[in-house]
Amino acid sequence: MAPTDPALSNAPEISVSELSQSLKRMVEDRFGYVRVRGEISGYRGPHSSGHAYFALKDEGAKIDAVVWRGTFGKLKFKPEEGIEVIATGRLTTYPGKSAYQIVVEALEPAGVGALLAQLEERRRRLAAEGLFDEGRKRPIPFLPETVGVITSPTGAVIRDILHRLSDRFPRRVLVWPVRVQGETAAAEVTAAIEGFNALSLEGAIPRPDVLIVARGGGSLEDLWGFNDEALVRAAAASAIPLISAVGHETDTTLIDFASDRRAPTPTAAAEMAVPVRADLIGAVEDRGGRLRATMARSFENRRAELRSAARALPSLEALLQAPRQRLDHAGARLAPALGANASRHHARFAAAAARLSPVALSRRVTSERDKIAGLAPRMSRAFAGLMERRSERLATAWKLIHNLSHVGVLDRGYALVTRSDGALISRAAAVAHGQALSLTFADATVAATATGTAAPASETPPARSRAKPRAAPPPQDDLFG
Repeated sequence: MAPTDPALSNAPEISVSELSQSLKRMVEDRFGYVRVRGEISGYRGPHSSGHAYFALKDEGAKIDAVVWRGTFGKLKFKPEEGIEVIATGRLTTYPGKSAYQIVVEALEPAGVGALLAQLEERRRRLAAEGLFDEGRKRPIPFLPETVGVITSPTGAVIRDILHRLSDRFPRRVLVWPVRVQGETAAAEVTAAIEGFNALSLEGAIPRPDVLIVARGGGSLEDLWGFNDEALVRAAAASAIPLISAVGHETDTTLIDFASDRRAPTPTAAAEMAVPVRADLIGAVEDRGGRLRATMARSFENRRAELRSAARALPSLEALLQAPRQRLDHAGARLAPALGANASRHHARFAAAAARLSPVALSRRVTSERDKIAGLAPRMSRAFAGLMERRSERLATAWKLIHNLSHVGVLDRGYALVTRSDGALISRAAAVAHGQALSLTFADATVAATATGTAAPASETPPARSRAKPRAAPPPQDDLFG
């Protein structure tokens, strides 16, 4: 029986840290490389530090997982909540929590079912944002000048597209070479779409009028790059109309939903991009023939209408008969009318001449002279009265001016006091003893010298009564006396 007293035990004593480190070395040595299958749980995206934390679980257990920042950017398959995956990495412990965890170095979906589940979840999320709405899709130009093709430059796809474009309607083609499979495929196709949209309309390299993103058929894993979220967003945001031709007719990727048109094959995409030149020429020739036939029929109809209208119009002779007859009648009436008009003017001239004879003119001058002689005295009297009234008004105004001016004041016995420099003195306080003054009277100016000082004036001068004394009423007679 083992002793219960710690003092009697011979087990070595270690610290908590030493125990945790021993457990860490044991776990890492035993499980240095593992592949774990489970469902991702608790994933909320990369941490602010760049690391990703989540858990892998199945029906009976759960293990923490971590993806360091340097590894997260290299993962071909990014973790998503609820997806069953196979995580490859090494098992280790976390002493701070007495827990163990797997450090993930690679991540892959656990079969096609996991990929389809992830694809459906991503499709629903992007559709909810409106990236697949029909209302935002742009029409494909009828006859583009330049066609931009994003595909592999070495595969059969580019040859099929170029051959089909050449057969239907030769156009300028710009090829942006990209990888269409592998880890960098999605990023390269995204950069190509954004690069074509960044071209200037007036630049040396023409900006395409339509884009074709093409790739041949393949498995779901081979086409997975065209389900990349960044690529889908770039296709939806493209200002240039975009045709997707990824895989065969039965293959469906998310770029097909975001593009403006989906083609079942790359060859069909080329057919959507340009019309058939021979068909256009035939259609133009057909419409030209129909136009010529229509114009010929229209001219013939107009010609028939003109002939009918010409038959309904009167002849030139018939049009001129009535005006010619009116002219003849007017000519016949012209000679008598001229004679009568001359007679009327002759009579008027004779009457005027009679009024202008010397006797009549003398009588008229005499009459006018008598009228003027009668008006002359009246005009003289009116002019004399007017001058008298004006003289009286002028005298009154001059008298008023004289009374209001300083000259009138001097005539009433006042004098104007000024200093030797001509400045006016209006107050006695302004005069100094012995100051030279000049006194201006109405008839002359006298020089004077101030003596003594000014006596102070009373504060309130006696008011001058302007009211005249009322006379006593006359005595009233006695009524009874």
